[in-house]
Amino acid sequence: MNVPLESMVDTLVQLIKIPSPTGHAEEAIQYLEERLEPFKNQIQLERTAKGGLLATLAGEKASPTRLLTAHVDTLGGMVKEVKGNGRLRLTNIGGFAWTTVEGAYCYVETRNGERVTGTVLATHTSVHVYDDARDQKRTEENMEVRLDVRVKNADDVRKLGIEVGDFVSFDPRIEVTESGFVKGRHMDDKASAAILLELLIQLVKEGKRPLLDTHFYFSNYEEVGFGANSSIPAQVREYLAVDMGAIGDVLTTDEFCVSICAKDSSGPYHYGLRKNLINLAEKHDIYYHVDIYPHYGSDASAAVRAGHDLIHGLVGPGVDASHANERTHTDALDNTYRLLYHYIQTESL
Repeated sequence: MNVPLESMVDTLVQLIKIPSPTGHAEEAIQYLEERLEPFKNQIQLERTAKGGLLATLAGEKASPTRLLTAHVDTLGGMVKEVKGNGRLRLTNIGGFAWTTVEGAYCYVETRNGERVTGTVLATHTSVHVYDDARDQKRTEENMEVRLDVRVKNADDVRKLGIEVGDFVSFDPRIEVTESGFVKGRHMDDKASAAILLELLIQLVKEGKRPLLDTHFYFSNYEEVGFGANSSIPAQVREYLAVDMGAIGDVLTTDEFCVSICAKDSSGPYHYGLRKNLINLAEKHDIYYHVDIYPHYGSDASAAVRAGHDLIHGLVGPGVDASHANERTHTDALDNTYRLLYHYIQTESL
């Protein structure tokens, strides 16, 4: 098995550089589609009504089928108010603490496609002015965007084309270190999307087929809870979400492993599928950990909650400081890729 690690990292960096807050991920989906276009004779491509991308690779057997999914939508913001002082109040897209974006560079995309840069700040930032600069609660009402344009009031801002409802993307500050770490925002879940894309391309280039017809579903609404919970082909029996593995106290997942989730806030994942994944990891000497994520939900659990009768599971590369200044390692990409490669060669439960 040839693991295209360099290509995975390059794809991850390219994906992270493409802004794609939930609800406005078209450019990221288009990037994936363009990467797969040269292989359209071997891969069936379909856009869903919600704008996701479903890529199907024929296997040795046509039924039942399995589905692997990763999402390209990310955390972000939306203009909630154009303030009288020329600054912007935001509402969050996805679940993050405002402390994690304080000081972040960002840009606002207007409805005509113009991008205006700025910085996310607390309203009482200056320690030279405000008694509560250190203690002010970082909540929605106390955060604002300072635009990099001379504006004095709301009218000046609106002349730029900025209005309520415009999307705001945070600068990912992506960097790959010599030691193999990949750090920045939005490893969740563009790391997994890069793995799935490169796995699919590698299979086609090498003329290899999975055992079963396999769908690769790139979703675009996961961060708000309903990414790949629809447009699931009728014959799908096993549904594996590939999403970041959480790291923290009590958990064993680290930045180098593929994490196999036993349970998250939605409840347990399918026990038989979990055991199958563990057996594959041990058989092929793949570094893994099994964990329980206390504050987490995936597209797999969303699909089951939507009423689909599925064998569902969740795996992914370990990511530190999730929904903040994230970091993973190329080892985690490698281990996740290898587990998925072997998984798609197995019979369905």
